[in-house]
Amino acid sequence: MTRVFSGVKPTGHLTLGNYLGAVRRWVREDQYRADALFSVVDLHALTVEHEPARVRRLSRQAATLLLAAGLDPERCTLFVQSHVDEHARLSYLLECTATDGEMRRMIQYREKAARERGRGGSVRLSLLTYPVLMAADILAYATDEVPVGDDQAQHVELTRDLAVRFNQRYGHTFTVPRATRPVVAARVMDLQDPTAKMGKSDGGGPGVVHLLDEPDAVRRKVMRAVTDGGRDVVHDPAGRPGLANLLEVLAACTGGGDPAELAAGYSSYGAVKRDVAEAVVELLRPVRERHAELVADPSYVGGVLREGAARARAVARPVVDRAYRAVGLLPPV
Repeated sequence: MTRVFSGVKPTGHLTLGNYLGAVRRWVREDQYRADALFSVVDLHALTVEHEPARVRRLSRQAATLLLAAGLDPERCTLFVQSHVDEHARLSYLLECTATDGEMRRMIQYREKAARERGRGGSVRLSLLTYPVLMAADILAYATDEVPVGDDQAQHVELTRDLAVRFNQRYGHTFTVPRATRPVVAARVMDLQDPTAKMGKSDGGGPGVVHLLDEPDAVRRKVMRAVTDGGRDVVHDPAGRPGLANLLEVLAACTGGGDPAELAAGYSSYGAVKRDVAEAVVELLRPVRERHAELVADPSYVGGVLREGAARARAVARPVVDRAYRAVGLLPPV
């Protein structure tokens, strides 16, 4: 059976972009067709300045929202990354496999390091090496497929390179994974800045719809979305990125088909916004309701994470132990 691994960082509240770009596919497809593991990758949240209590709170919230969205612990494995030691164990071996040049060529490192320096902060070494930890997340589970958006595709390519290099040096140890990408709404953009991804790590704002936003807040954000110039409704990502983003969100929320075909049915931006707002509200309504039920039963969520970590550990430990033997480390006695 194909094995799938993917994760979400607890660096902010999960957004509509996270849901449409990744989580919904995990729920509707991956957990049914594959041996699927999904992780709250909390170690990755430590690469920048953070508040410990907030990381813990967001980690719990992310796990609860993934369950609320429809992940079934009877069909998939849901766990917190730091609860499985094999991630950190394997990360060091892969640091010994990767090169400094590879790390510094990572686009996300250059962008995030520039932002940190621009804020007057220092750049943590972990920000440079976190793609290696991501590779360890993937390789520890003999993963076949990694569902990712465009912004993470480079990291999966690095993972493939490290797996091949390690196998060539020390004998076959790792499965070489491949990236898979969703077709529609793979990259939902900020409603106020349609040139930027709708991200959870920058504190949100009027252009970011969170999964736990109240319906009125969702409507307000969508109705105030940037829609570019012009009067006719067309799907033109290059010329009118704001309107194109709304049409793509509408297509993803309703299963309404091609955004260009949807555009033909509208004569005004206002009508598009109203339909997008209601579509998003209805899409998120069951997630918010189920989240409220799970928050009222914290022992259930804790049990899921505990059992998930045990299952994940049972898969990862033999792979990582094999890697330790392959590089020449003396087994414990």
